[in-house]
Amino acid sequence: MSEYKLLAPVGSRPRSRRRQSGRGTSPALRGERSVLRGIGVTLLWLVVAISIAALVWMVAQAFRDTRAILDDPWGVPTSLDFGNFVRAWTVGDFAVATWNSLLTTVVSSVLTVAIAAPCSYYLSRVDNKLTRGLSLYFILGLGIPAQVILIPLFVMLNKVYLTDSIIGLNLVYIGVSMPFTVFLLTAFFRSLPLEMEEAAALDGTTAFGTFWRITLPLAKGGILTAFILQVISHWNETLLALTLLQSTEKYTLPVALISFVQQQTYSGADWGGLFAGLVIVVLPMLVIYVWLGRRLTEGLTLGMGK
Repeated sequence: MSEYKLLAPVGSRPRSRRRQSGRGTSPALRGERSVLRGIGVTLLWLVVAISIAALVWMVAQAFRDTRAILDDPWGVPTSLDFGNFVRAWTVGDFAVATWNSLLTTVVSSVLTVAIAAPCSYYLSRVDNKLTRGLSLYFILGLGIPAQVILIPLFVMLNKVYLTDSIIGLNLVYIGVSMPFTVFLLTAFFRSLPLEMEEAAALDGTTAFGTFWRITLPLAKGGILTAFILQVISHWNETLLALTLLQSTEKYTLPVALISFVQQQTYSGADWGGLFAGLVIVVLPMLVIYVWLGRRLTEGLTLGMGK
């Protein structure tokens, strides 16, 4: 019996012990073999495929006329006819709406990030009752939906004559976007090391100089992420613009698209022009996301360090 024990494979018992305890395989690797994970990944790729197919179908219909779309909704265009885009651009007033959307999106996004960045830096570097209260205040702002403040916003802007105004819409966009932007940048600034700021303080650099010369260059990834998110949000925003804007010459692209659909109720459905209008609204943000999507993802994950 003792000889058998001596000849037994060394480490046989530890292997069985590892099997029983599960320590031989990391949780991440065990998750790789999970059936539920495989089903989830399959469903995820199915959703991606359906979304891409819907986008391709929308772009294809933008080059077909209404009769062809009604005869064969799943057909493909026989030629690249840009007549639908011309009608959407002229009849639907998309030319003016594009300029309004571009102006509103760029101004509100730049000002939102410019105001939120120093505020977030202060909240991330100073810990007292005031900063904790302000941080809680911004976090509470994340839970307030726009529908709740829609009527008070309209009444307040109407008293200062800022309804039906691009300036008023910009102010609303900045105020509504501030809680999320401050929350995002505060988490990002907290993940940055303090050593360089301490060295700058020893050299006699002021707080503003440290923020401007050292922290901002280090935080350019997070700031760019916040800016891109605001651009996408403000470009596609519909509810506030639809409520606060009444003049056709001040419509943004989503509101102009709704107005274009309402016009077709009386003049006949122009499905080709409608799809062209959808492409005009969606395509710029799609191009930006494809161009900067990886940087956007990196910026969102960098702030999770602390």
